[in-house]
Amino acid sequence: MAGLEDRSVASGTIESETPPASGPYRSDRPRERLARLGARALSDVELLALVFRTGSRAGDSGVLARAVLARFGGLVDLASAPVVALRSIPGLGPAKAASLVAALELAQRIREEPLERGRPIRSPADVQRHFQPRLMGSKRESFHALLLDGRHRLITEEEVSVGTLTASLVHPREVFREAIRAAAAALLLVHNHPSGNPSPSGEDRRVTERLASAGDLIGIRVVDHVIVCEGSYFSFRESGADCLERSARS
Repeated sequence: MAGLEDRSVASGTIESETPPASGPYRSDRPRERLARLGARALSDVELLALVFRTGSRAGDSGVLARAVLARFGGLVDLASAPVVALRSIPGLGPAKAASLVAALELAQRIREEPLERGRPIRSPADVQRHFQPRLMGSKRESFHALLLDGRHRLITEEEVSVGTLTASLVHPREVFREAIRAAAAALLLVHNHPSGNPSPSGEDRRVTERLASAGDLIGIRVVDHVIVCEGSYFSFRESGADCLERSARS
């Protein structure tokens, strides 16, 4: 029995159930591991190998997958790579490049799926869970307004601006125009910090106070402003921001 166990280890038949994201590739096993353990158990290399299905003259699909990840430094930069850059990798022909682009585009469309109309927004964590996948990897700030009814259910979502958040970019007129048209009772403001630090800047605080004051004047309350980053968020409401507290009392 001991001899059999030694041969099993030597031949590589004993494997880890939970490889790291960029861990070892097992050329003859990704499909079987997917069926047995689920996609979450597979490394990035194994998942890419399944997209490619077959390899190239230089090696199997795992070798090609490793070359692709090495070229772009990871999945985030790979997701934004143009087709011409993909085609420059030896072994990545038009069919494999098309399969990869299609898979990445489907993932992007899932991230950009809008919130469902009528869905109640219960907490800043709800907002963070929705926006983090959509804004992950973005190099620019984008400012959004969630238009809510009197029970804080979503009416619609509007992208107000793209670029560094300033009072000149985010004017109350632009923010509240659609809210008035949609007969919204409240607004929830959202923007991202590409730096990864959700702490509000002085300009973030000034914009929030200006919009909350404008909302008070026209009767559309700003219920929160959530700054979203990967794995974290900042909520003006949860932090007890004076401008939102005054709005809630009015």
